[in-house]
Amino acid sequence: MASSVKTAISMQKELFNEVNKLASELHVSRSKLFVMAVQDFIKKNESHNLLNQINSAFSDSPDSEEVKVHSHMRKKHMKNLERESW
Repeated sequence: MASSVKTAISMQKELFNEVNKLASELHVSRSKLFVMAVQDFIKKNESHNLLNQINSAFSDSPDSEEVKVHSHMRKKHMKNLERESW
């Protein structure tokens, strides 16, 4: 079982009241609600970082080899389409 640690945080009274209300509605403790919120935030942040990495990988222009392969594939597709009876 994972060990637990205690921590103290400060927040505005209005936010604290909203946290209490939501915890009550969800039938969980405040601690559990904070854990759930932080876990959700971490997952969203990881997804955001992954999306940035994917976008970065696809944002570059094709190099000369990629252009050559694309052109070759296009010619092959055109020949295949010419053989099709429409």
